[in-house]
Amino acid sequence: QVQLVESGGGLVQAGGSLRLSCAASGRTLSTYVMGWFRQPPGKEREFVARINENEGITYYADSVKGRFTISRDNAKNTVYLQMNSLRPEDAAVYYCAARSRGAPLFNYWGQGTQVTVSS
Repeated sequence: QVQLVESGGGLVQAGGSLRLSCAASGRTLSTYVMGWFRQPPGKEREFVARINENEGITYYADSVKGRFTISRDNAKNTVYLQMNSLRPEDAAVYYCAARSRGAPLFNYWGQGTQVTVSS
């Protein structure tokens, strides 16, 4: 079992930056694909970014490409999401997720952290 705890959310003005952190316990993250998802108010949860377990290959939703950066520090068992040039439409609850080897979907989720962007 992996327990994930997000932090770093808050209120920021449009154009500002935030860095979200996802700390894991229970298992080492080095063998998991890690991802960030978000759920805007009144909308479905959507994919934001993911990072592979080995080579650190990253993938991003088109809406955040060039503004957000996902990274991982396996030694600290932590994954980050650096968010720059934030827009009001980025406001959402952001969730960290882990996908264990061989799993078809992300099977471990954090509780989420709120990001609010004022215009």
